[in-house]
Amino acid sequence: MEDIHNDADEIMVQEAFQHLLDTYLASPHRKKSDLITKAFNFAKQAHKGVRRLSGEPYIMHPIAVAQIACGEIGLGSTSVCAALLHDVVEDTDYTVDDISNLFGPKIAQIVDGLTKISGGIFGDKASAQAESFKKLLLTMSDDIRVILIKISDRLHNMRTLGSQPAGKQYKIAGETLYIYAPLAHRLGLNLIKEELEDLSFRYEHPEAHDQLCRQLEEIEPQLQAAFQDFITPIRERLDKMGVSYTVRARIKRPYSCWLKMQNKHVAFEEIYDLLAARIVFTPKDEDNEEGECFQIYNVCTRIYRPHPDRFRDWLSQPKANGYRALHTTLMSHQGRWVEVQIRSQRMDEMAERGFAAHWKYKEGEKDSSASETELEKWLSTIKELLDDPQPSAMDFLDTIKLNLYASEIFVVTPKGEFKTMPSGATVLDFAFSIHSVVGTHCIGAKVNHQLVPMSHALKSGDQVEVLTSNTAKVDASWLQYATTAKAKNKIESVLRRQRRELQKRGEDIMAEWFAEQELEPTSMLIDRLCALHGVEDREALAVALGGATLRLQTSDADAIQRPEATGQKRWQRFVPFLRRKDKTATEEPAPGPLKVDRKKPLILDDESIPRYTFCPDCRPIPGDDVLGYHDVAMNRIVIHKRQCPIASRLKTADGNHILAAMWATNKSLTFTAVIHIEGIDRVGILRGLTDVLTEQYSINVHRLTIDTNDGIFQGDIELSVYDADDLKAVIKSIKRIEGLEEVTRVS
Repeated sequence: MEDIHNDADEIMVQEAFQHLLDTYLASPHRKKSDLITKAFNFAKQAHKGVRRLSGEPYIMHPIAVAQIACGEIGLGSTSVCAALLHDVVEDTDYTVDDISNLFGPKIAQIVDGLTKISGGIFGDKASAQAESFKKLLLTMSDDIRVILIKISDRLHNMRTLGSQPAGKQYKIAGETLYIYAPLAHRLGLNLIKEELEDLSFRYEHPEAHDQLCRQLEEIEPQLQAAFQDFITPIRERLDKMGVSYTVRARIKRPYSCWLKMQNKHVAFEEIYDLLAARIVFTPKDEDNEEGECFQIYNVCTRIYRPHPDRFRDWLSQPKANGYRALHTTLMSHQGRWVEVQIRSQRMDEMAERGFAAHWKYKEGEKDSSASETELEKWLSTIKELLDDPQPSAMDFLDTIKLNLYASEIFVVTPKGEFKTMPSGATVLDFAFSIHSVVGTHCIGAKVNHQLVPMSHALKSGDQVEVLTSNTAKVDASWLQYATTAKAKNKIESVLRRQRRELQKRGEDIMAEWFAEQELEPTSMLIDRLCALHGVEDREALAVALGGATLRLQTSDADAIQRPEATGQKRWQRFVPFLRRKDKTATEEPAPGPLKVDRKKPLILDDESIPRYTFCPDCRPIPGDDVLGYHDVAMNRIVIHKRQCPIASRLKTADGNHILAAMWATNKSLTFTAVIHIEGIDRVGILRGLTDVLTEQYSINVHRLTIDTNDGIFQGDIELSVYDADDLKAVIKSIKRIEGLEEVTRVS
């Protein structure tokens, strides 16, 4: 029986490798199939006898990664070999020198880069992903193929994530959404970016994912019919012109739908841009492909009226990831807005696969297009940030992430030079993009010859002249005006230096004060001094003293020698639930180290719920998709919504302490939730609100705050509900009240 099993495995492996070889031979790269076959045989022997959790031979994973790198990104033989060998040094006794001797220094260098950033994606070391990401960026600046193969590796791991336990799924999916999807976006790998997002969504929110897939499937025939009606007159005109083209309907992806529903607080039925059309043409004259784009645009706008604010010209100023196309949004005869994307065959390939694959490493030719320059610009920004990194890997990761998903605007210097900036960039961001010295001495700017503050948000086409002063000094408030990674990083670097100077001065002041009071500066007395003045720790106390925002008095010496006078600092838990009789649960954290079984999900029922801490930022209630985080330092388990920003960071920073969790409540506990309301003020609106809450639902309202201004009101309602379904029903009823324009759940 085992022989049959082995024979079946051998057939499966050989078929997979043959498919890879066929894909490579069909590509435009130099034909080095002998080298690829040699790498395959070596990797197969190195991983012999090892299986994945799914049960298949381990060699299937490197083959799949190489298949993605070759077939979906378009990389050549060097990358295919490196992908086949990417786990050999990590998981076997072979060394980088062995790889170099057998396959040459370039393949060995890429494998070495992949080994350095590997923490074993499904292994115990995987929680160090933030540090790994820093290494990834360092290695990427030497050879972009390292990150492209790493993205291929992550995509295959996401495609096979079903064999992992739920807790590990949340960790890996969260990490993917936090790091790898934005990276794929920045590198122009649009198809891979979308698949990574949808797969992460599928594992983090399976019910919402399945429901959206069903809704999209149900509405697809209707959308396809609308698409045919819309595109038919355009086809007729293009055919008459003799244009060689294809037209594709683009239906919004599940994750994009869910994101819009979350951010805009709308139902699926209220999403208006589910349908888009993409026209991909083969230019008659490659030197005039931009002109042909505009000809097709003119055809479309003669048939349908364009949206005045939705025209995007990515031809004259391509996106930073190399994307080039014309976008317009047209009103169909059925009264539906439809986005139309117009691009050439070459632009389409670049948009889907990413310009990185066409960059200087494309074997056989060197692409010296503008996109190479854009990639090099981005890599130089990364290198600059790496030269002055954040003290925390997660802070660094957050800084980098600021620019991964940002859309672009174009700003003009006084000399007429165009600079690409992220959408939402301010004058301060622009100043730092010119030079760090300009940024640190910025006091404002002239935008289109008008004086504006450094917080002014720039728009595409603005001409900006930065104003500086030698007396200007970086302040913590500047972080509110900075949106780019470079600006935030430089400001924080200066602030850290200033803080160190203040801390040293404060330490000297504190030492002098203790000497004057004839007291020994013990840790206990310093902690009491911190408690007395309401500061977190010794460092914060020293900074406050150094900055003269706090002064020590003689009376402080008496107070810290009487600990009862300083007050007791105590950790307070957020308890979002009440017993049936509304008695607040006040159970303390469990004594002794918590015992956690990572293989089983946490069951959140009436008995176990009081033992857990609930995140006060996302306020999870029954019905929400949740996970647990084992906070070892505080000896507690914290329950978060899966989309909670704090949980997103934890999945990446400390993924091995993420736990699966599921609700098992039976409506004997009520939970605190907050609803935000906005609308047009009128007499009786508050009565309508209280009627819904008290008469219709008999809900206990803990807090109600309303502010009105110029006939517009907004407010928050804190109330008790049993679960998320109850809350949705309440929100739906409140929305029916005349005058209420916006009703949303807070967090």
